[in-house]
Amino acid sequence: MAKLTLAQAETIAEAALAKGAELALAPLTGAVVDDGAHLKLLKRQDGPGAAMRPRIAIGKAFAAAGLGIGTRPWEERARQRPLLVQGFMGLADQFVAVPGGVVIRDGGGEILGAVGVSGDSSDADEQCAVAGIEAAGLTADTGG
Repeated sequence: MAKLTLAQAETIAEAALAKGAELALAPLTGAVVDDGAHLKLLKRQDGPGAAMRPRIAIGKAFAAAGLGIGTRPWEERARQRPLLVQGFMGLADQFVAVPGGVVIRDGGGEILGAVGVSGDSSDADEQCAVAGIEAAGLTADTGG
């Protein structure tokens, strides 16, 4: 079973933040977790909003890795089944159910971990997360 390396996590985070800079987004934070949803790497750009960005990015990555599905569908599920999502949030206070948490898969489809990006719109955060994963030569799974 393959494991997410620190070098891969660094590539993912760097490329995600670089994509945000390329798109002139608000300052971003990227959190990379392993397949057990344990924090592997956190990178935070300078700028306003820095206090909450790390916690939100970690929450997105935690939710994606913990459930094995990107966070995109959880936004709609929160609308349709709020008690389900509240239950997850009660069990894991890090659970963030909006786009921006993306599962990292290897070439064989195995889950290596997830990345969460926060700082701009959820859609833009997700776009940067996908760019980071692809820059590492891995497969992004947004769940959508």
